[in-house]
Amino acid sequence: MILFVDMDEVIADTYKAHVDLYNSDFGASLTLEECQGREVWQCVPEEHQQSIRKHAYTVGFFKDLPVVENSQETLEQLNQKYELYIASAAMQFPNSLKEKSDWLDEHFPFIPWQRRILCGDKQILKGDILIDDRSYNLKRFTGRSILFTSPHNVNTTGLERGDSWLEIADKLL
Repeated sequence: MILFVDMDEVIADTYKAHVDLYNSDFGASLTLEECQGREVWQCVPEEHQQSIRKHAYTVGFFKDLPVVENSQETLEQLNQKYELYIASAAMQFPNSLKEKSDWLDEHFPFIPWQRRILCGDKQILKGDILIDDRSYNLKRFTGRSILFTSPHNVNTTGLERGDSWLEIADKLL
């Protein structure tokens, strides 16, 4: 069985990185709890929103992202059971390509470059399972879709959900 796993907000905590960078840049104290159900840029004053929108276009943003808790161990186990691919819409942020590849080398070395799909639109993916934090990617996928919980999608309904990598392990292992 073919299993696709998204990167951002699924195995790489970009949401936390946006919040941390915003707090550092503006001397703020924004928390993840304050952002539930919204994108980070929607949680700040209008005059700061563009700054957050630029984070992902900035060289270095994807280089040192925190790893989502339990993702490494769970993906290593899933890699033994499934034909595992990382699928990221990296073309949306062209500077991210090398940084994402290097990040995967460092944190997920058991997933070789041949199993990394850094693409544009994920509708090209054809397989059995897709784990993603964006409902629009999952709704177009023809296999089993699992919405990985992130602060921005806590109010999304109508999809199978995985709140953590331990929960994903229970579902798929």
